[in-house]
Amino acid sequence: MASPALARLAEGSFVVLMKPQNQGETGVLGAFFEIKNTVSKLTSTVLHFSICNTLEEVEAAEWNRLSGEDSPFLSHEFLVALERHGCLGQRFGWYPFHQTVRDQRGKLVGAMPMYLKTNSYGEFVFDWSWASAYQRCGLRYYPKLVIAVPYTPVTGPRLLVHPDTKAVIRDIKQRMIEWTIAFAQSKEFSSSHWLFTNVDDIQHLKAIGLMMRTGCQYHWYNSHYEHFEHFLNGLTSRKRKKIRRERQRVKEQGIKLNVIHGHEADNKLWKLVHHFYVNTFARKTSLATLSLEFFKEIGRTLGERVVLIVAEHRSQIVACAVSFRSNNSLYGRFWGCNQPYHSLHFEACYYQGIDYCINHKLDRFEPGAQGEHKIARGFLPVRTWSAHWITHEDFRSILGDFCQREQQIIDQECRELMALSPYRIDNISPI
Repeated sequence: MASPALARLAEGSFVVLMKPQNQGETGVLGAFFEIKNTVSKLTSTVLHFSICNTLEEVEAAEWNRLSGEDSPFLSHEFLVALERHGCLGQRFGWYPFHQTVRDQRGKLVGAMPMYLKTNSYGEFVFDWSWASAYQRCGLRYYPKLVIAVPYTPVTGPRLLVHPDTKAVIRDIKQRMIEWTIAFAQSKEFSSSHWLFTNVDDIQHLKAIGLMMRTGCQYHWYNSHYEHFEHFLNGLTSRKRKKIRRERQRVKEQGIKLNVIHGHEADNKLWKLVHHFYVNTFARKTSLATLSLEFFKEIGRTLGERVVLIVAEHRSQIVACAVSFRSNNSLYGRFWGCNQPYHSLHFEACYYQGIDYCINHKLDRFEPGAQGEHKIARGFLPVRTWSAHWITHEDFRSILGDFCQREQQIIDQECRELMALSPYRIDNISPI
């Protein structure tokens, strides 16, 4: 059931009343806005919603203060680099449509990394079948709105709010959701999708009445391990032996691995990294979206938050795994090599990452979407979430039913996959 506010959205305008959550605070903030053209204009002095087609219109420090986390993917540096270096636009179907919310003084108090999409590529929450159903009914599924980080299946906040607005943070997030839905309806977009949202944002989205979808990834958790062998000691004997053998195979081939952070990589290395990245997509007959200049820029701007695991054989770089890090997590994103080497993928993409987390005292390692083979190597199933608003009332009902049935299947799958845990019964990492 949608919230009462959503019932008013179709009318094109409504009154927003925001009350501080704490009873001791005084004042009722009133706002009135109308859906017109491509932006929403407030006639009061409280909040101003707008759309910007490039994040260069927002100061980096201003944007980075909003998330309350140090996610490299939500950073101004990462998102702007995508825009600057040909990673978005007509070729790939991602058009920046970022929502910004400012108070009466012009201070940025809220924002969402939002995109107008003309396909479903690079989202990792698959709705191709939804688009096909629309087409068969003579309806248009694209364009749609997506609130996410392009090409990045990593959970994080999507409703970004300034930390100084704690007293009314719930109200601001609610208005951001409602405004987005109203905007999509006014432009006759088929739908709005919040992808890989964190637990807090999911609660806000669910309260508004959006459909929930769940997925499954595989994450590693650091149980205060002192070294890699300490981690292995928590696994069953069979799994320990397999991992040790895979690591030994890499050494027997004479391959050495080194960690290089983004600001330490030179142009020659970035060219190799990009070459590996493109080749991986070519082998999968898929489309590589990230340019060499993008990699070079984030190396400079994100510095130590970019982690390269570089493999050398006979003094030549033969493979590289690209990861990103926050203060407490490591995120594996890309991998490539010039030829197959036995077990090198597992070493570079999984075991080196676990080693890195242990050495740098990071809590969690997310090695990327999909891959049940990760379970045997210490990565346990974890649910991911997304929220969806479908403008067409009949399809909203049909897809809502689909999402409920899908969630039951995913929940059962996660339970069955957890039974494959490689950890000893007395040492299962918490999820």
